[in-house]
Amino acid sequence: MLPVAERVVPARLGGPFRWLLASSWTTNLGDGIEIAAGPLLVASLTTDPFLISLAALLRWLPPLLFALWAGVLSDRYDRRRIVMVADGSRAVVLAVLVVALAAGRLHVAGALLALGLLSTAEVFADNTAATLTPMLVNRDDLTLANARLQFGFLSLNQLAGPPIGAALFAAAHSWPFLTQAVLVAAGVLLVSRVRAPAPRAAERTNAVREIREGFAWTVRHPAVRTLVLTILIFNVTFGAAWSVLVLYATDRLGLGAVGFGLLTTVSAVGGLLGTGLYGWITARVSLGNVMRAGLIVETLTHLALALTTSPAVALVIFFVFGAHAFIWGTTSITVRQRAVPEHLQGRVTSVNTICVFGGLVVGSAIGGALATRFGVTAPFWFAFAGSAVFVVLLWPQLTRIAHDEG
Repeated sequence: MLPVAERVVPARLGGPFRWLLASSWTTNLGDGIEIAAGPLLVASLTTDPFLISLAALLRWLPPLLFALWAGVLSDRYDRRRIVMVADGSRAVVLAVLVVALAAGRLHVAGALLALGLLSTAEVFADNTAATLTPMLVNRDDLTLANARLQFGFLSLNQLAGPPIGAALFAAAHSWPFLTQAVLVAAGVLLVSRVRAPAPRAAERTNAVREIREGFAWTVRHPAVRTLVLTILIFNVTFGAAWSVLVLYATDRLGLGAVGFGLLTTVSAVGGLLGTGLYGWITARVSLGNVMRAGLIVETLTHLALALTTSPAVALVIFFVFGAHAFIWGTTSITVRQRAVPEHLQGRVTSVNTICVFGGLVVGSAIGGALATRFGVTAPFWFAFAGSAVFVVLLWPQLTRIAHDEG
């Protein structure tokens, strides 16, 4: 058993990181359960399409509203305690939700409020947890540490959690939320065992000035600026294509609901392959070239999906894309953590989060408009063309990105 544990989480990563990883994996399973159970709960309380759509809206709106403030807090205060308070707050909200369900007193407004509070607290927990890893792990081991964190996200949040959540909800509406409450509370206990060095105290002025400082540092640093700009642009193109994915799967590929779900599952399985190969790849290829290859894969993904009408071909494409998404995401996090000073980690991470979700929102609006006017493949052609142009413009910068970390 010990050799397996050593292979998965080598001792050189340290005991504190192992506690953080255990907390991350535990809470990711709970969050994956909520991914399925949350919308199912709202749909069980109302048939109003607008109210049901709010359940999805409440997953991406809090990061846009609160990420910058979360970054300021994580640079001001004890990061471990922020994670504990944020996840502890989620456990309380879930406990109240379970009691309301058990008493038969929950209405749709209460369910939406609970989901919004859970998503908001998750913003603070996730933003701050991301700043703990570079405090606990040596610089050279950040790629491995982030790969292990991403493995938990893929396997537990994306693969295992949603079907478990759906099954628990089918058994009893309160069960998935009770299970998530237990898992989140366990995550609090696990992260409480983390002993991190005290962060350097940041000079406190006011929140707006501190946010501006995070933006200014990001703009001035060539590597991180390139990363954030890439994430923004490629999430616009990705958001455009993926916003109509359900229509693409049904109208273009002829898949039903199960087939649509299979696309996401295959993508997550591809991510697990990326997990297994990540160490081997980064030992042989520079991070800059890894990112170059990833952007080419993403660009060609949009082209291939625009051209194919075969479900089998599409499944292969999604498998490859899933591996790319994992490798790109882990590399991006690692480069950013290596480059950003400790006292700015929270704010720069929050700038990155704003670009991630801002790009998705803008892309979704573009994708919906294009599909309405020109058909379901139009967003994929837009994504291909936009990605191709940006890759050409960005190409010279990517080979320097992993070396420009001062």
